[in-house]
Amino acid sequence: MTIWTDPTADLNISLTAPSGIDRAAHHRLDEAWLAAAWSHPTTRVFVVSGGQVLIDETPDGRTELVMTPTFEAPLTEAHRYFLGIDEDGVRYFALQKDALPGRMDQSARPAGLREAGLLLSPRDAGLMVHAVGLENWQRTHRFCSRCGERTVIAAAGHIRRCPACGAEHYPRTDPAVIMAVTDQDDRILLGRQVHWPEGRFSTLAGFVEPGESIEQAVRREVFEEAGVTVGAVEYVASQPWPFPSSLMLGFMARAVSTNIDVDGDEIHEARWFSRDELQAAFDSGEVLPPYGISIAARLIERWYGKPLPTRSGRW
Repeated sequence: MTIWTDPTADLNISLTAPSGIDRAAHHRLDEAWLAAAWSHPTTRVFVVSGGQVLIDETPDGRTELVMTPTFEAPLTEAHRYFLGIDEDGVRYFALQKDALPGRMDQSARPAGLREAGLLLSPRDAGLMVHAVGLENWQRTHRFCSRCGERTVIAAAGHIRRCPACGAEHYPRTDPAVIMAVTDQDDRILLGRQVHWPEGRFSTLAGFVEPGESIEQAVRREVFEEAGVTVGAVEYVASQPWPFPSSLMLGFMARAVSTNIDVDGDEIHEARWFSRDELQAAFDSGEVLPPYGISIAARLIERWYGKPLPTRSGRW
C-alpha cells in the first residue's frame, strides 16, 4: 500500500485560506434586510468589471481591494451583489459595471484575479473570487435556457429568474480535475499544452464529464492527453477557479504504465521528471518553475518535498 506524505501540508493553497466572511445566504431573499445593509454606514462596496477590480498598496506595504462606503459607490440597481458579513459585522457588496471607476489619486490600479489573488489578504481574495465568479456567470447567462426570454436578477445576484416560464437559474460551477501523476520510480509526469510557450510545464487537468466520477475523470484525462494508464487516485484539495467558472479538484495519482503518447490536440509534449532532473531543468531554464495562484504548483510541491523556485509574473 502506498502512503503519500505531504511535507507542505501546512501551506495554504491560494484562494482557499479562510476568509473570515460569512456568506449569510439566508439574507439574499430578504429585500428589507438587504436595503438596510446597503444603507449601513460601515458597509463596504467595490466594483468588478471584466474580471478586474481596483487594488491599491497601503503605506505599510499591504495590497488591498479598493472599497468605499455605499454613498460613494457608483449608481446601479440590478447588478448589486451581496457577498457576506465579516466577524466585525461589516457587510460587503460588489457592483458589476461596464468599466472600473477612475481614481483621482492615480495610485490604484486594475488587476485580475491571477495577479491580485497572490497579493490580497484572505478576506479580500475571498471577496474577489466570489464577485468575479458571479460577474462571469451574470454576463453569460442573461437569457432563459428553457424559453429564451431575458431573465432578471434575484437573491442579491445569486439567482436569475425567467418572468415568462418561471424557471430559476443558478451560478454554474464546472468541476475539473487536476492531478500530479507519479510512477513506480517516483518520477512526476508534467505536460505542456499546445498554446503554451517553450519550457512551461504543469500537471495534467481536464473537466469531469456527465455521468463520470472524479476518479474516473482523472484516469480518462491522463490517458487521453498522455497515453498513460493510472491506477490509485488520492484526493488532496480543491480550489475555486473562476476562469470563468471552474472548481479545481486536486489529486495525486499513481501511473501503472509509463509510455507517453500525447494527443497533440491539448498536450504538445509530456515528460517524466525525477526530482534531480526537475531541479536541473529549473536551474538551466529549460523548465519554467510554476508561479501564480494555481493549485498545480501546490501538487508539484507535495511530490517535490520543498517549495518550488519562485519568479515574478503569472502562471
